[in-house]
Amino acid sequence: MADDSSAGPTQSRDSCDWTTRERTPGTPPRVIVVGAGVAGLSTGCYAQMSGARTRVFEKHVLPGGCCTAWSRDGYLFDYCIEWLIGTAPGNDAHQVWAELGALDGKSVTNFELFNKVEDEHGRSVTFYNDPDRLEAHLLDLSPADAPLIRAFTRDLRRFIDIELYPFLTAPALRTVRERAETLRTVLPAFRLFWRTAATPMHVFADRFQDPLLRKAFRNIFFQDPGGFPLLPYLFNMAAAHHGNAGFPQGGSLGLARSIEERYRNLGGTITYRARTERILVENDRAIGIELRGGRRYFAEHVVSACDGHTTVYGLLGGRYTGPRIDKLYTELLHRPGTLFPAVVSAFVGLRGDLDPDEAHSTTHLLGPDDADHLPGALQDSLVVQARSRYSGGFAPPGCSVLHCTYFSDYAHWKDLRTRNRKEYRRRKREVADFVRDFLERRTPGIADRIEMVEVATPATTHRYTGNLGGSILAWKAFSDADDVAARLVGKDRMRLPGLSGFSMAGQWVGMGGLIRAASTGRFAVQYLCRELGLEFRAWESKGDEPWHPGKLGHLPQLDRWSARESEGS
Repeated sequence: MADDSSAGPTQSRDSCDWTTRERTPGTPPRVIVVGAGVAGLSTGCYAQMSGARTRVFEKHVLPGGCCTAWSRDGYLFDYCIEWLIGTAPGNDAHQVWAELGALDGKSVTNFELFNKVEDEHGRSVTFYNDPDRLEAHLLDLSPADAPLIRAFTRDLRRFIDIELYPFLTAPALRTVRERAETLRTVLPAFRLFWRTAATPMHVFADRFQDPLLRKAFRNIFFQDPGGFPLLPYLFNMAAAHHGNAGFPQGGSLGLARSIEERYRNLGGTITYRARTERILVENDRAIGIELRGGRRYFAEHVVSACDGHTTVYGLLGGRYTGPRIDKLYTELLHRPGTLFPAVVSAFVGLRGDLDPDEAHSTTHLLGPDDADHLPGALQDSLVVQARSRYSGGFAPPGCSVLHCTYFSDYAHWKDLRTRNRKEYRRRKREVADFVRDFLERRTPGIADRIEMVEVATPATTHRYTGNLGGSILAWKAFSDADDVAARLVGKDRMRLPGLSGFSMAGQWVGMGGLIRAASTGRFAVQYLCRELGLEFRAWESKGDEPWHPGKLGHLPQLDRWSARESEGS
């Protein structure tokens, strides 16, 4: 990494003086944002709209954090989005994306099903988003489970009639009217929310007589996240039914690039290849940052939108903690099931088109022999997604891309990469070989069409994003960390005890998911506007230029960016 002097080609510059401790009289307050993920870019956009001058510092060469992609030989490997809450107009989630310009000029792909689950014998369950179609399909599979099936689809119909997206106002700032409007939505369905939030999916699924249904319901979200109740499954399937959980044109990096463009059009400045080494503090107030190489930049407020552990114990040296931070990072951090699992990704580039009759996403339940040969796997399953059907431009003409993923143990891959790079690469080849063999057994002849298999491990995620444990979504929702993180946002106002002029944003305080990450940027700015004496302002982007792949800009090949590893990171 280099410091500010090697800023990337998308960097914009402003006339604001960031190198002096004191702000020039009469000029807007300065806000520094650490990290150009979705939360950091969102923070920058809302701060610019509210009258501050902002500058984002990012250690990578691309925006987006985990919301990213990379390329090789004409293929685009889209890493993040599987569905995006807020793709349909008429709700608060969509308003956030409209204010950030995230969907400007883009089409959205919606699918009629959420996921398909297939066992090792070829028997399958398709989770249609339409409750009537889903109910008929499930009853046909297992008439004996009719009471449970009808209970699930009845609840899904009720969720379809409810739209609750509390992403516009920070919890501590919600007015009496806003709270009343939320209550008007919640109270009629209170028992539904309470019951589905209190019923773990695994408890519900274990009641099915059909063994496939017992496994399949756990994998509606592609793999079993463990510990989730019924509520998020119903909520997201209902959103998909409304077209509000679609896939935006341009994919993950396209979303990040659109927000980056919005930010720069609002006058913000981004500096890439700029790794923040520490946050500068004077008299218990954050006053700026120091980059690797020693260059310093000053501001009236600093927002860290990067990994939470790195922020608290690295950038701030562990000097500002309290009961909630201590509980998260000492008591809960290493407790099993608190962090969302890391993943192994294998992108498969192949000649020819994909079968249009196949589901866009299928979870394959593996038999013992296959499961034993999947390196570092945490579950006996492999997810295969036909990414070429999500958006155009992911493959050269006449070619297609599959994305194969599974939950995996970060420690397994980190230890290999640290101790034995040769063995690390060999294990990645095992993943590639497994995927080739599995796809060939499922679709004879496909192996001859495969041009490449690109493997990224949990160690990749950690190295490129800094996310602790390679976790793609930070703290797991509905775990013990959920309530603690909620208090960081609502009670602590995204601040650390004893430190002023500083906020945190992103999934390490607002939990995982792109809309939550974006909303934490909005919340952080609402809170800091109170401190800086600014009026919070936000308006929708008017960008209507059609999206095109050229907006992705230059994409590095992961192996070239990753210190000469010939097979990806």
